[in-house]
Amino acid sequence: MHLLCANCVCALLVSALLSQVSGLETVIGQYGETLEIPCSNGSIKAEDVFITKWKYDKGQGLTESLLVKQNNQNVSISDTEYKDRVSMATTNASLLLSAAKLADQRTFTCMVVVGADIKEYPVNVVIYKVPAGLDISDKVEELEIGRLTKLGTCVAEDANPPANITWLKNNRPLVADGKRVSIQAKVQVSDLTGLSTTTSVLEYTAEKEDNDAQFTCSTQHIDGAELVSSPVTFTITYSTEKISLVVNPQNPLVGDSVTLKCIADGNPAPTSFNFHLKGELVKVENANTYTITNVSRDTTGEYKCSLIDNPLLEASEDITVNYLDVNLSLSGIIIKNVSEALDLALLIEASGETEVSWTQDNVKLDKEPKFTNLTYSHSGRYECTVTMGLLSRKVGFELVVEGIPVIKRLSEKRGEDNQHTVLGLSQDPGEDNQHTVLICEVEGFPEPVVSWSINGTSLNESSFDHGKIHKITVVPTANLTVSCTVINKIGMDTSTINVSSYQSDHSDQTKMVVGVVVGLLIATVIIGLAYWLYMKKSKQGSWKTGEKENGSSEEEKKLEEKVEENSQKAEV
Repeated sequence: MHLLCANCVCALLVSALLSQVSGLETVIGQYGETLEIPCSNGSIKAEDVFITKWKYDKGQGLTESLLVKQNNQNVSISDTEYKDRVSMATTNASLLLSAAKLADQRTFTCMVVVGADIKEYPVNVVIYKVPAGLDISDKVEELEIGRLTKLGTCVAEDANPPANITWLKNNRPLVADGKRVSIQAKVQVSDLTGLSTTTSVLEYTAEKEDNDAQFTCSTQHIDGAELVSSPVTFTITYSTEKISLVVNPQNPLVGDSVTLKCIADGNPAPTSFNFHLKGELVKVENANTYTITNVSRDTTGEYKCSLIDNPLLEASEDITVNYLDVNLSLSGIIIKNVSEALDLALLIEASGETEVSWTQDNVKLDKEPKFTNLTYSHSGRYECTVTMGLLSRKVGFELVVEGIPVIKRLSEKRGEDNQHTVLGLSQDPGEDNQHTVLICEVEGFPEPVVSWSINGTSLNESSFDHGKIHKITVVPTANLTVSCTVINKIGMDTSTINVSSYQSDHSDQTKMVVGVVVGLLIATVIIGLAYWLYMKKSKQGSWKTGEKENGSSEEEKKLEEKVEENSQKAEV
């Protein structure tokens, strides 16, 4: 075997081209296959040929007879070198050359005797062979950034003409520049077969971006076939130049766990770090994370991480723990007296803006309650809800307002539907509509006990309405004195009302009618007396003046009619 320089890769191809330029017909064959070399390309009819002879050029101006065929005779092979590989086609006298070799790259001449003429048809033969394959060997394990390093060797074996190898990164050709990229190629020719093996060595200066880059080598054969090697990747090593600290979650809440993660851009990445926790140094081996559990408001601050072998290379992040603390001055059950004041204070400490809402017995209030003058309506369960984003806090208390029971009003209503127990000294079943409802409106807490008494006699029965309205129904057959008494553990109150019987009411009405009648009779007597005096004076006046008595008689009639009318009214 011998070596050829890279500049001599296409020498055989150039030779073939020169042969074509000189006018010779060229036939290209594939290595190891059967090659057909034409004779005259059909310009001479086979029946006109008397003798056909093939010979080949041995070099240095010498030729060697290969085979001869006379008309109506068999082919006679005279050359021992091609004895087992040549034959001649019967139809067109083409030379058939099997198992083509690179040694067959020469000029073969077909000599034809036609009548008295002898014609020769030389043909140049070129043999091609595609490389057996492409493979990257001698691969380096890792590439260091900024350093020109031998990446690998690409080999294209047994080719003709010799393969021209191209290196590619991510399918883009690499061009040698002597600095970042260096490519050295050599061709070795086999003494036995004459085939060439091309070897190309790539030296490459890696960058960080090459960590996932794919490197391949390819060759484009002269007959159009392209071969590409399998891609290879390399580990790119470089020192750490920058680190960063990642906090998760970024906005922790009180009680959460916070994980600090230190990320370095070196390859291989560092495995040990220093974590600076607000003045405390924690060393972590074989990990790049540190977790702070159950964070509180005091966790807020600046945190750092650095390399153990290079403490000056560090990163920092601020952690702000979101908190919401709510303190209410009242809690549990609060018992106060009516008309007293109650101080209420709400203290909120939060890391952001908050919203406050109040409810009383689950009913939303428009604003924070104020207790300057307590009433029974203030009693209830109060809850305050404070929210800040996703955080929420609830505080509350129960307010109980107590006081001496007070009868606000004691009244009666007559003629109501008899929906309550009817009480009285006696009762006529026919007088269902002659009953009186007594209403005792009570206010007080604890809820007072209500009792009734009629003319000093206690009753046990009392209707109840919402703890404030107490009623009894009576049919008073005589005048009654009814008392309502309320009492609880704090005190008591009593109120009395007089209820007239229906019979007493009827007697009073009779007396009133008699009085009206007597009054009317007295009025009639007075009017009659006045009329008599008037008439007497009228007669005296007419005698003196000489007036006729006819006019005065008409007046007398009118006055008599009026007196008679008043008398009738009095009788009624």
